[in-house]
Amino acid sequence: MSELVYYDLKRSVSMSPSLSVQVARELGRRIVAGAIDSETLLDEENTLAERFKVSRVVIRDAVKILVSKGMLDVRRGIGTRVRPRNDWNLLDDDVLAWHLSAPPSREFLMQLLEIRLAFEPKAARWAAERGTEQDIATIRAACDQMEASVGSSEGFVVADALFHKAVLSAARNDILAAIEGVIYSALLVSIKITNQTRESNLKSIPFHREVLEAIAARDGDKAEKLTSKLLEDAAERLRKEMSNKQ
Repeated sequence: MSELVYYDLKRSVSMSPSLSVQVARELGRRIVAGAIDSETLLDEENTLAERFKVSRVVIRDAVKILVSKGMLDVRRGIGTRVRPRNDWNLLDDDVLAWHLSAPPSREFLMQLLEIRLAFEPKAARWAAERGTEQDIATIRAACDQMEASVGSSEGFVVADALFHKAVLSAARNDILAAIEGVIYSALLVSIKITNQTRESNLKSIPFHREVLEAIAARDGDKAEKLTSKLLEDAAERLRKEMSNKQ
């Protein structure tokens, strides 16, 4: 699944990225994928400029972008070093998107699911308690879109992401809504592992419908429990798939 789908879901600016952004993305993808190890010193500026066929100014700006994401550290007289993963801004949109270009990481995916399990059930409860009729209509439209997209892996996962985004939005909590990128990354990475089929997509729809109807009925307790079950079932399926691929 292309990281472009992530950017589309985030409704990122669609204009062509600058050369420095393009270089930052390529270096960022390599770092996330592990092709450039933590603590490694990057090649010096002239070498990178020659490799990417850009000016040294472009390389400098690209490095600044990755420094701002916690991925690089520049030391005068030493060079530019890749920082340990626990220093990265893992909730940064680009960092989340770059995981889509990397080999699927079981550890990272399970961490994303843990975050979803911690927050999304409560979001469903609050959506039932606080959501407007328009919010509920948006959740229902996403569920309908899932049903209409069962034959398309990309179309279905986009509709699935929009469903969960609509629930977060209906919770009426701006801070909670800011974690939507975690949902997108989790769904887009997981589909690379599960290789969803039309049959598995069809099986998923009733569970989402149950969450929708609980929210529409203003039953916060039921919405929370159903969302927990939905996410726990998804986590269990992913564990099995990843075990089978080992």
